[in-house]
Amino acid sequence: MKLGINLINFGPAARPEVLAGWAELAETLGYHSLLTSDHLAVTPDVTERYPAPFYEPVSTLGWLAGITKRIEIGTTVTIVPYRHPLQTARAFANIDQLSGGRLIFGVGVGWATREFEALDVPFARRGALTDEYLDVIIRHWTSDEVSHDGTHRFEGVDTSPRPARRPHPPIWVGGGSDAALRRTIRLGASWHPIRQRPNRFRDDAVPHLRALAEAERRPTPELCPRIQLDIRDRPLPDDERLLGEGTFDQLRADLALLEDLGCSHVILDSFNAAWQDASATLDYERTWDQYRIVADEVFDLDAGTVR
Repeated sequence: MKLGINLINFGPAARPEVLAGWAELAETLGYHSLLTSDHLAVTPDVTERYPAPFYEPVSTLGWLAGITKRIEIGTTVTIVPYRHPLQTARAFANIDQLSGGRLIFGVGVGWATREFEALDVPFARRGALTDEYLDVIIRHWTSDEVSHDGTHRFEGVDTSPRPARRPHPPIWVGGGSDAALRRTIRLGASWHPIRQRPNRFRDDAVPHLRALAEAERRPTPELCPRIQLDIRDRPLPDDERLLGEGTFDQLRADLALLEDLGCSHVILDSFNAAWQDASATLDYERTWDQYRIVADEVFDLDAGTVR
């Protein structure tokens, strides 16, 4: 099982030197990936959760491709309806090329209604647009040229340079609705849920995904969840906490659970504290210490297993 880090690309501490520090931390400790989130128009509904400034992910990933050497880089998640699909396909293919085939393309439909309004994208059509655009993006990545007649119309568009990783970079689909799960199954992608409770994930969410895949006669997608890194001095009740919340022993147990469920990649996310208090993003040194303890005492990053 691989273990990655969610890069905090927003808030008072979002500065180039701190972002570079996250990348250095991830590579030095041996984490497998560094993923970042997506917003374009930082409207009030966005800033309630993600305090400004917010570093847009496409340009940030292009920069990360140059300052990292080993780790996979990507999004958790790209809001697919926000951009023309040709723009998305071209930008992320270039990032995959510039990074030597290290891109993870996490995707989602979005939730911030005022941001959709600011970008003049119909919120009610976000699911349909995501499906349509993903079809274009995948064809752009796997064909020498691409044409489309839909929300956007174009013909004979040259697609080079295509991604370095073939047939295309791994696609992780976020969201917990049946529509998101079916999108994951249809694409043959990985499921990338967030904020799951241990028992519910094991007993309800994963069995439901497997049942949907079986009903559609398709393989069950790989599991690549994003969980909290929210370490407490005292244990929390399992029925009240999210995966990754609690003591280091509870985090160790959660990672063992995910390993037993067959998860291929898990992202640790210190976002929870920042959501509740924007100033918490300034305490990144303490967060980095927690990532060091995880690497030293909780998870063997070389072996890919819980210590």
